[in-house]
Amino acid sequence: MLILLDIDGVMVPAKSWSSPPSLGDGFYIFNSKSVAALNEIISKSHASIILTTSHKYSFTLEKWKSIFNNRGISIKSIDRLPKNTDHLNRLEEITNWFATSEDIEDFVIIDDDKTLNDLPEILKKRLVQTKPLIGLTSSHVYDTLRILDTPLEFV
Repeated sequence: MLILLDIDGVMVPAKSWSSPPSLGDGFYIFNSKSVAALNEIISKSHASIILTTSHKYSFTLEKWKSIFNNRGISIKSIDRLPKNTDHLNRLEEITNWFATSEDIEDFVIIDDDKTLNDLPEILKKRLVQTKPLIGLTSSHVYDTLRILDTPLEFV
């Protein structure tokens, strides 16, 4: 099981008028409610993380593991979408990932990007959309786990 995870607007509230505070490791502090929600999702699903955030190549995967660990989130594995050398938007990046990946397992997309409402229906059914100023909360946990428990159906 996979969680395609954005950071800004999901784990860190996206406030255009201020820059979020950082920890000593050089990355933003995660919202405590978002941490609790993601921990619950991971503990119940044993899902791995695939970073979709624009920050995905700011650090090595080992450093990302450390960043999550420093914020109280223990993840078994982490990966990221391919480098965005073509400057695709998030919708295109995720659609591309899905089209070019082999042996896709059950996954959920957690993101605040409104353009994802235009995802193909097979992918849109697997989207949990957060509010940018609030991020991931306990109210998203049920929907996320339901999606992860629903086998991916190819049409």
